[in-house]
Amino acid sequence: MKSGSTHGLTAWQQDLLRYPPRPFLKEQSIWAIAVYRWGHGLFQQPASWRKRVLVQLYLLCFRLVETITGISLQHNAQIGGGLRIHHFGNIFINPGVRLGTHCTLRQGVTLGNRTDGGPVPFVGDNVDFGAYAQVFGDVRIGNNCKVGAMAVVLRDVPDGCTAVGNPARIVKPKLKAATK
Repeated sequence: MKSGSTHGLTAWQQDLLRYPPRPFLKEQSIWAIAVYRWGHGLFQQPASWRKRVLVQLYLLCFRLVETITGISLQHNAQIGGGLRIHHFGNIFINPGVRLGTHCTLRQGVTLGNRTDGGPVPFVGDNVDFGAYAQVFGDVRIGNNCKVGAMAVVLRDVPDGCTAVGNPARIVKPKLKAATK
């Protein structure tokens, strides 16, 4: 992430800070984030004929970008600013998922429910997901956590910890030895 404060910036502006200059020409994942931000804002607006038309256009754009990129960011998920997606493809964020600020996703990440209509994960801030990490059900991933590649997380991960394996086990950070 570029240095400097993100205080006062919109979620979209925070997203852009985590990408290289002119990301629309270099990274397809930004397309999915842009469509998500548009759709999320659109569904917050009051009902009107204009909204009905724009929702139809959004749904077309959503399916097109989802098909091209393999990234499905549902408009009714709550995704904080500063989202960064590396290595696009096979990424699914279930409706209702709450994803904190400055999170990083890699290819194959799924955040969803275990049963149709069931509870979904809550993810804190500054969480880094490795390739093909899966988080299912009523799970809380704390702030400043890492989820290792191919981990399947089915239980809570405390702040600052790492989850690895299938099923995931929690690895606590090592405390630095006190220096004299």
